[in-house]
Amino acid sequence: MGSLVRHVTIDCADPYRLASFWASVLGGAVSDDDKPGDPEVLVDSAGGGLLFIAVPEAKSVKNRVHLDLQPQDRTRDAEVERVLALGATLVADHRKPDGTGWATLADPEGNEFCVERSAAERAETEAVTGIEPA
Repeated sequence: MGSLVRHVTIDCADPYRLASFWASVLGGAVSDDDKPGDPEVLVDSAGGGLLFIAVPEAKSVKNRVHLDLQPQDRTRDAEVERVLALGATLVADHRKPDGTGWATLADPEGNEFCVERSAAERAETEAVTGIEPA
């Protein structure tokens, strides 16, 4: 048997602030053991754990790894609006007129992530076109 991913770790300036943002996005919770000012803060969610670690250097280039989010109970566009209201910024809009595509956003510290279509939206496209959407 191979290894399992225990956490995805994200370097940042303010672990508690960024963890709080991501806990809201993911419907998770900041660990009860973590407090503002801690150098490491864990977010537990149904999709897995994110660990935020304080580092002295600022983010300077595009992420080499990023998260792709798929909304569970709302549309892609509604999720984009919800996450923008939580403090994200829109980096690039790859949504197409036919409803396919995704949006690239950045969290409050500039880490990029994508919001894809929900499973229901993908199934609807497949039912209409007969083609499984990418």
